[in-house]
Amino acid sequence: MALPSLRRPGTTFMVLLAGVMLSLIGLRSGPTSSKPEAKTNNIDRQFRFWYQVKVKEIPSGSKLIRIWLPIPPSNIYQTASELEVITPITYRVYQEKEYYNNILRLEADGELPDSLVVSVSFNLRRNSYSAWGESGARGAFDTEETLRRYLSPDRLIPISGQIKEEAEKVVTKEMSDLEKAKAIYGYVSGNLTYDKSGAGWGRGDALYACNALQGNCTDFHSLFIGMARAVGIPARFVMGFPLPPDEIQGEVSGYHCWAEFYLKGSGWIPVDASEASKFPELQEFYFGNLDPHRVEFSIGRDIRLDPALEPLNFFIYPVVVIDDAPFAHVQTLFHFSGN
Repeated sequence: MALPSLRRPGTTFMVLLAGVMLSLIGLRSGPTSSKPEAKTNNIDRQFRFWYQVKVKEIPSGSKLIRIWLPIPPSNIYQTASELEVITPITYRVYQEKEYYNNILRLEADGELPDSLVVSVSFNLRRNSYSAWGESGARGAFDTEETLRRYLSPDRLIPISGQIKEEAEKVVTKEMSDLEKAKAIYGYVSGNLTYDKSGAGWGRGDALYACNALQGNCTDFHSLFIGMARAVGIPARFVMGFPLPPDEIQGEVSGYHCWAEFYLKGSGWIPVDASEASKFPELQEFYFGNLDPHRVEFSIGRDIRLDPALEPLNFFIYPVVVIDDAPFAHVQTLFHFSGN
């Protein structure tokens, strides 16, 4: 099924995404749960998710507004369907070419209102996942050309200098790639503390995480990715939202991210080092397994939304540009309802 093209303003658009396998930052991050036993239960979750954006205090006389939002993919972890976009302005959904993220782009020119609301909702089925089970990594194999991107540095994820030195302290040449990835995961989840105090955390800065030995999920997984890439293991950054394991509806306060590394013959293997740090009894589980209490939205760092914009550190919250200048008066609300 083709992705939706340009839509007229003042319309509501719904497209069925079920069965369409779409290929595969932010200021806040929220915890998932304080009950470890609720995290690993072998269930699938089905729910509707709402992503709402209000652009407020649009300056009088503004002539052009552009908005970008991430749209969740369907893949081996989740199935997105019945996408609905409600907005008074023109929009389209497309895939960017580097990471194949699905992006909603909205635009209006001429006389603009003083505020604008965009509402996106979709049904989502999220699976419990194990890379070690019968279904592990099915359909998730990449070409050598694609993998080269996941062996390269990002602006905040260097793979030389201190990061490489740290990785070489943790792994040995005799280890297999799987053993190396597990050693790096064990180092990151075992030595870093989930701590959002002070300055520097939350940017996904691998050097900050390496030196401070603390941070949030972006910092944990940036260090894991940098160390993995430094020893020749492709790794990538995954961004989404957490769902409370024990609730069937409510607001979602902030994002959650995790990482994946590539293993020849097996495909992409997920890890969640920050959850493993918060719940040490689940350290083994979060190497290769994911609970269903999350929604994936985007992959990658330094994402290019538009040639005229600086690459985006990571993509989970809306990007709003008015008359070619970034605009900050944006309110977001995320909530879900289902099982």
